[in-house]
Amino acid sequence: MEATPVERDEIAVMFIRTPDDVALFGPAFTRLEELVGTRGRKFYGAFYPREKEYRACVVSREDDDPQALGLETGTLPGGRYLRARLNGEPPAIYERIGPTFDALVATTQPDESRPSLEFYRRHDEIDLLLPVASE
Repeated sequence: MEATPVERDEIAVMFIRTPDDVALFGPAFTRLEELVGTRGRKFYGAFYPREKEYRACVVSREDDDPQALGLETGTLPGGRYLRARLNGEPPAIYERIGPTFDALVATTQPDESRPSLEFYRRHDEIDLLLPVASE
């Protein structure tokens, strides 16, 4: 596993909140995609360790009406992250997310005040982003 340090900007998102239960993540994304569509959209998964909560997120656009869609709004924090890129076909690629985050955590001390992020670049490519303290 190759990990690269990256700096990210804060991102405004709309999201569906779930408890930390991997069985709930897929249905949350399915619902989110049904509400906003997938064309031209950027999707993130965000795990908040302190709250033991997962959020299926989509980057907000100016013409979005989160209230009408029944979605919450917020931001994904910027800052320093350690990035690992996964490639492969679903659903097998999804099964590699947890073990890859575990491997990242074994290499550094995560910043648990910020969420770990999954950036769904394409259906077969996911960037995993572990927040780390700025140096």
